[in-house]
Amino acid sequence: MSQSSYGPLFEALAHYNDKLMGMAKAQTERTAQALLQTNLDDLGQVLEQSSQQPWQLIQAQMGWWQDQLKLMQHTLLKSAGQESAPVITPERGDRRFKAEAWSEQPIFDYLKQSYLLTAKHLLASVDALEGVPEKSRDRLRFFTRQYINAMAPSNFLATNPELLKLTLESDGQNLVRGLALLAEDLERSADQLNIRLTDESAFELGRDLATTPGRVVQRTELYELIQYSPTTETVGKTPVLIVPPFINKYYIMDMRPQNSLVAWLVAQGQTVFMISWRNPGVAQAQVDLDDYVVDGVIAALDGVEAATGEREVHGIGYCIGGTALSLAMGWLAARRQKQRVRSATLFTTLLDFSQPGELGIFIHEPIIAALEAQNEAKGIMDGRQLAVSFSLLRENSLYWNYYIDSYLKGQSPVAFDLLHWNSDSTNVAGKTHNSLLRRLYLENQLVKGELKIRQTRIDLAKVKTPVLLVSAIDDHIALWQGTWQGMKLFGGEQRFILAESGHIAGIINPPAANKYGFWQSQNEAETPQAWLEGATHQGGSWWPEMMGFISARSEEADPIPARVPVEGLAEAPGSYVKTRLNPIFSGTTCGTTEEVTA
Repeated sequence: MSQSSYGPLFEALAHYNDKLMGMAKAQTERTAQALLQTNLDDLGQVLEQSSQQPWQLIQAQMGWWQDQLKLMQHTLLKSAGQESAPVITPERGDRRFKAEAWSEQPIFDYLKQSYLLTAKHLLASVDALEGVPEKSRDRLRFFTRQYINAMAPSNFLATNPELLKLTLESDGQNLVRGLALLAEDLERSADQLNIRLTDESAFELGRDLATTPGRVVQRTELYELIQYSPTTETVGKTPVLIVPPFINKYYIMDMRPQNSLVAWLVAQGQTVFMISWRNPGVAQAQVDLDDYVVDGVIAALDGVEAATGEREVHGIGYCIGGTALSLAMGWLAARRQKQRVRSATLFTTLLDFSQPGELGIFIHEPIIAALEAQNEAKGIMDGRQLAVSFSLLRENSLYWNYYIDSYLKGQSPVAFDLLHWNSDSTNVAGKTHNSLLRRLYLENQLVKGELKIRQTRIDLAKVKTPVLLVSAIDDHIALWQGTWQGMKLFGGEQRFILAESGHIAGIINPPAANKYGFWQSQNEAETPQAWLEGATHQGGSWWPEMMGFISARSEEADPIPARVPVEGLAEAPGSYVKTRLNPIFSGTTCGTTEEVTA
C-alpha cells in the first residue's frame, strides 16, 4: 500500500469509528444497563458456585494448561518440519479457517488451535459448575459464545493470513473498498451496525420476487389482502387464507416461481388469499397484538367472504402469523361464534412459550422492562435492530463472515433471493412488541389461561378445528419440542409433521426440489421425544401431505369454476410489501434511513 494512501485511510477510519461510537451511545441506556446487570448477576452466581466447588476450577485450569502444552509441542514439531497431528480441529461446517495457511503455516496454525482450545474450555466451564440456574447458564453460554466468536483471529487483519495476503496483493485496495461499503451500511443502520448480506439492488418485487399474479382486493390501515389468479379451470369451494408473520415480509412464501408456496397451492386448484401486513412506523405505535387478531385476521376473513361469498377458509399461519391465526380461532370460539377456519395448518408456530429457543436469553424481567421503556419512547422496535439481533443468533454464518467479506476483503455481496428477503426488515409497533415479550414470552399467558384479546379470554381447548402443525428439527427460533407442546392446547384433531432443516428451509421445501424429508406419525405420544421415536421418516417435500390434509377436510361439493379476482385496488404484490427500511443502493451512492418505496 503506497505511503500517500495512509493519511486518507486513517482519516476515514477515525470518521467511521466516531460513527460507530455514536451508534453505541444512541442505544437505549436502560436496555444496555439491563443487559450488563443481568450478565453481572449471572456471573455472580457462577463465581459463588465456583468458590464452593474449587476442584472444578482447578480441574478446568489443569485441562487447559495440558492442552496448551500439547499445542506448544505440536507447534515446535511442525516448525521443525516434522509431522504432528493437530490437538484440535474446527468443527464440521466451521468455514472460518478453510484457507490452507491456517494449517500449513505454524504461527497461524498455533493461533487457530489456541483459539479453538480456549473457546472449548470457556464454554465447558459454563456447563461444568453445579447449582447454577439453567436460565442463567443459558444466558452465560450465549454471551460467552458471542464474545468467543467476536474475538476469533479470523476477524482481524493482523491474525488472518488470508486477509494479509489479499491486502499485500491488492496494495490495500480491499480495505479502501471495505470502507466504502462500511460507509453505506453505517448510513442505513439503526442502533447497531446492519451489515448487508446481499446485493439488494438485484431484485425487484413483482419482477423477480413475489411474482405470482393476483390483485389487492382489500386494503386497511393494517394490511392489504391479495387474491391470486387461478391457473386451473376449477377450484376447491373453500378458499385458503395465508397469515404470514407481521415481523417479516410475506413473500418468503412467494419468492421465485419454482419455490413459491403460493404458486404451488394455486396450481393445486386452490383459491389463495394472502395477508400483506403494513410495515408500521411511529404513527402505528399503538397497534397491539389484539389489533392483529381482530382487525387483522378476523377482518381478512370478512375480506375473503366479500370476494368469494365463502364464510369459511382453510387457514395457513407461519410463525407468529400462526399464533395470530390460532388466537383468532380462539377469539371466535370464546365469543361462541361459528368457527370460520375449516382447517388450520400452522408452520413453526409457538403457542406454549415455555421453550422459546435462543430468544429465551432476552426473556428476563429486567431486560423486558428496559425494552418496554425503549418501545414506549421510540414508538416502534426498529426492524433493522431486530435483524441484527436475529443474525447474532447465528453469528458466524450471518454476521461475522459478512463482516470479513465486506469490510476486510472489500467484496460486495452477491445477489441471493433468500438473503434479500432476510434483509428486507420490518418494524414492529412498540405496543405489539411489548405484548409479545411480556404477555406471550415472559408470562406465557395463553398456556395459563390468562390471555385476553379485546377483553375476551382465549382458551384454545374450545377450538375444535382440525390442526396440522409443521415444525423443523433444526429450528432455533421456534424449537420443535415447544411447537409440539403448544399444539396440545387445541381441543380438536391434531396432526404433527417434523421437517428436516430449519425455520425457513424446512418450510420452503417444494416437491420439485426434493431436498429435505420429514417425519410423521399417527401414534399418540405423551412427549415430543416419544413422538419422534415412534415417527417414520419420509423423503421429499411434506407439501403434498398438507394438501391432502386440506382436501380431506374440504366440503364434499364438486369443484367450482375458478374464481378470477376482481380488478381490485392494485396488482400483486401491492404497495405495503414494498415499503423498505433499508434503501437499495446504486453503486456507491448512500441512501437514508427513512422508509422508501422500492
